[in-house]
Amino acid sequence: MPRIRSAPTPAALAYDVYSRDCPARLVFDRLADKWSLLVIGRLRQGTLRFNGLRREVDGVSQKVLSLTLKKLERDGLVQREVSQGAPVTVEYSLTTLGSTLAGAIEVLAQWTETHMGEIDAAQRRYDARHKAEPSP
Repeated sequence: MPRIRSAPTPAALAYDVYSRDCPARLVFDRLADKWSLLVIGRLRQGTLRFNGLRREVDGVSQKVLSLTLKKLERDGLVQREVSQGAPVTVEYSLTTLGSTLAGAIEVLAQWTETHMGEIDAAQRRYDARHKAEPSP
């Protein structure tokens, strides 16, 4: 008896990240950026002002954080809310779309923290075997 395959979803038909021309690769580029991952991960905990977010994402410069937030806002992952008080305040939060991604980032962060010792040990073993070669 032939095996019945389920019909692909419309989204699966439209995009294939393994295809050279797939626009979804641009999203991969964004997500390969550590600052994007860290910003989304922190905003998962709730809305933050710019300086609060900068304190939470230790090591990010003001310029890089500003650029990262603009890119994430353009991608529809982060929402920028300006309140017209005195003084004017700007707050950042995840959009519904950004929230769907934040869970996956949290899993990735937990995996990285759990396995960092093993990764560090593997890097030291590799470096010891390849002393004469420059590091990649």
